[in-house]
Amino acid sequence: MLFYSKWYIFTFVALLSATSFITATLEEKRKVPQIISVDQCGNGKNSFRSIQAAIDSVPLNNKRWIQINIKRGVYRENVTIPSDKPYIYLKGAGKRHTVIVWNEHGSIDTSPTFNSQADHTIAKGIKFVNSFNSPPYGNPNPMERAVAARIQGDKSAFYKCGFFGLQDTLWDAGGRHYYKSCTIGGAVDFIFGAAQSLYEGCTISVAAGALRGGQGYITAQGRQNPGDTNGFVFKHCNIVGSGHAFLGRPWRNYARVLFYDTQMSDVVVPQGWYIWNSAGHEGQLTLSEYKSHGEGAKKEERVKWEKKLSEEEVKKLASFSFIDNEGSWINQAFTISHG
Repeated sequence: MLFYSKWYIFTFVALLSATSFITATLEEKRKVPQIISVDQCGNGKNSFRSIQAAIDSVPLNNKRWIQINIKRGVYRENVTIPSDKPYIYLKGAGKRHTVIVWNEHGSIDTSPTFNSQADHTIAKGIKFVNSFNSPPYGNPNPMERAVAARIQGDKSAFYKCGFFGLQDTLWDAGGRHYYKSCTIGGAVDFIFGAAQSLYEGCTISVAAGALRGGQGYITAQGRQNPGDTNGFVFKHCNIVGSGHAFLGRPWRNYARVLFYDTQMSDVVVPQGWYIWNSAGHEGQLTLSEYKSHGEGAKKEERVKWEKKLSEEEVKKLASFSFIDNEGSWINQAFTISHG
């Protein structure tokens, strides 16, 4: 009996180890991206002439990371990642060299140059432009809603990307998102939506000088209820540009925006925030700053209803846990995009 017991234990341990090894191997294979490429000249194997064609080639309900290398060039196309195609990593040649441009306008639903609906989406080194009003100076078109990117999927990350328009540039629509070292340009509500997002080390480029004396608005956040977890947090960012702009105005009556340790040029108006359609609901808003600095950081002149957060509240909002309680998806996105 003792012999058989030992043999049984040995066999069980061996099978358990083999199963663990196979599981780990499959998991690692899942993390190592399959690579395809986009080249407007059609050079190379597994190469597509358009970004959309490359995305269309991804299997439905994909479970493995697929890296799409996009060679330098200006890609004049409307690009959509549908909700049933997760785990796509778009890798450009740098935001000065890989540019996706479209010029639809008038509706925020139909105008986005880039429309990301899938969970687990990563983009790095790409510029997304809605050219209807961009570049803003000397542009003959009247200002209209013209979205450069709509980000809807959960657990999505953007590294060293650019988003450029004039009104409604980046529709940070829903889900948990991380933006690192990105540049977002525009003049009116050019970062808007109801996503739960952390912007770290980003440049906010205000083009309010193109409004011919009018004032701009950087954010228009859409949190609707006190229990909603969404909000925009700008951490170690830099606000530059021309003209004059408010830090934001509430799109919905529980809007939440925090500028944390952000450098503000004098493009930011002294009062900081504009009440817009939320007059009478000032106490419900969480529009706040913490340790902002620069010529535009005039704390003594801010509107009286600007929210004063405690250090503990700020710490919760300005940490990765605000968008990643599990502490896993941001690490995975970093590994995939910097591997």
